[in-house]
Amino acid sequence: MAHYFEVHPTSKSSRKTIKVFINDEPFTFVTDNDVFSKNGLDFGTRTLLESLDLNKIDGHILDFGCGYGPIGIYLAKHHKQVDMLDINERALSLACDNALQNGVDVTIFASDIYDKVTQKYDYIITNPPIRVGKTILLKILFEAQNYLVPNGHLIFVVHKDQGAKTLVKLMAEKYEVNVINKSKGFYVIDCQNY
Repeated sequence: MAHYFEVHPTSKSSRKTIKVFINDEPFTFVTDNDVFSKNGLDFGTRTLLESLDLNKIDGHILDFGCGYGPIGIYLAKHHKQVDMLDINERALSLACDNALQNGVDVTIFASDIYDKVTQKYDYIITNPPIRVGKTILLKILFEAQNYLVPNGHLIFVVHKDQGAKTLVKLMAEKYEVNVINKSKGFYVIDCQNY
């Protein structure tokens, strides 16, 4: 199987529609081969979204590595200003379709990590692509600081078996770090920019 972080997926397209509830709110998403979690909302993303205090999250938000769009679309449904990026062309197409399907207004664009990001955000929220490897993962997490306003937040989810405890320590070298939730081994980590 090709990785979901490739620019041009090569496997045959096989779109399907999934229906999910996030905090008891219904969403419909179209998914496809070569996108992350095509069979349903993964537990890590669900844990991330259900851990967010939407009363505190405001301003301009970037959904990094949006995939078919559940994070950005969920946030936009709650009247948040959201930009969404991914490197995978198939994922971007799905995210556009899913934004329309769920009636939200978002900005969606292609970017290799942050190379097409031209502004600073109040929040960058992501279920990062762990399988890209440690070097690129750390680049994603540390370089987020360059695209956050002062006191802006990077919020991400990672499993303890994928190095959550180590990441908490590493991120504390650059950010003020708070673990806002733990569930079934997943850590939701809030990193505030200095």
